[in-house]
Amino acid sequence: MLSKSVFQNLIGLSLGLCVSFASSMAQAQNDPLPSWNDTVTKQAIVEFVEATTDETKQTFVAPEARIATFDQDGTLWVEHPMYSQVIYCLDRVPALVEAKPELKDVEPFKTVLTGDREAIAKLPMAELEKLLAATLSGMTVDEFQAEVGKWMASAKDPRWKRPYTALTYQPMQEFLGYLRANGFKTYIVTGGGQDFVRVYSQSTYGIPPEQVVGTAGGTTYGYAKDGKPALTKDPKLLLNDNNAGKPEGIHLMVGRRPLIAFGNSTGDKEMLEYTEAGDGPRLSALVLHDDADREYAYGPAKGLPDTKVGTFTQELYDEAMKNGWVVISMKDDWKRMFAD
Repeated sequence: MLSKSVFQNLIGLSLGLCVSFASSMAQAQNDPLPSWNDTVTKQAIVEFVEATTDETKQTFVAPEARIATFDQDGTLWVEHPMYSQVIYCLDRVPALVEAKPELKDVEPFKTVLTGDREAIAKLPMAELEKLLAATLSGMTVDEFQAEVGKWMASAKDPRWKRPYTALTYQPMQEFLGYLRANGFKTYIVTGGGQDFVRVYSQSTYGIPPEQVVGTAGGTTYGYAKDGKPALTKDPKLLLNDNNAGKPEGIHLMVGRRPLIAFGNSTGDKEMLEYTEAGDGPRLSALVLHDDADREYAYGPAKGLPDTKVGTFTQELYDEAMKNGWVVISMKDDWKRMFAD
């Protein structure tokens, strides 16, 4: 039989463990970013949000000025081995050639029809632009939205065999929700097609289409076969929302300088510079893909493999260090990559 003192010690130990467990559970439930490791990166993010939303602090920012902009490809979801929109355009070529047989022997459609991805990857930029223009125009906006929605519902990433919309980064999804819970308005600012991303932005990120700023083409007002008014997509570039085009697009579509800007490549540099040039507290960050096991590893910053997709140069890394931008290491800062 246990002595009274031993019994009391066991009771005390059990109570202590229960309290500790309850405290840990409460802490986990109160953690706004549970998929982030407890690193200086997470600390910097949380401290910035708290500092700009606490009315008792001099760093407080009024809700209407709490603008946060995010690149999409490589920042919010997977961009390797190729941007999803480019894959969509490649998949559209057979239907396009069927409708216009004269394109069958014309480049770049001829090469795309072979299915040889290595040959396709070697196509010059001028040919790729011709491909994008042909597959992203010539239809009404409503027809385009329906086509993209249908493709998104069936297309799957070649590595994970899952829909592209299932390959968003869970840590970034949590961050988007955390910001919105604290009065921030979140925008996607992408080099991808504005109309393309608007199809799924609400369901995938909780970001409505009017808060998507992207590369935009022209449209022409007219009437559909049923006589109803319609906008037809034209092969005319209005805004190239990449590099310097990102701050230009933000000014055009948002009208306020961001308080927060997140990207992952050289195409986001100007957006971060523009954000940091504003008065008061600012938070700029770059996602570094350095986890080949859970996702991909590419740079070439810090000796990582070089790439044409989502290039993160050493020069960009050095500028980030000089300017005090946060560099997020996927390997070190994220507990997990995807939702499951």
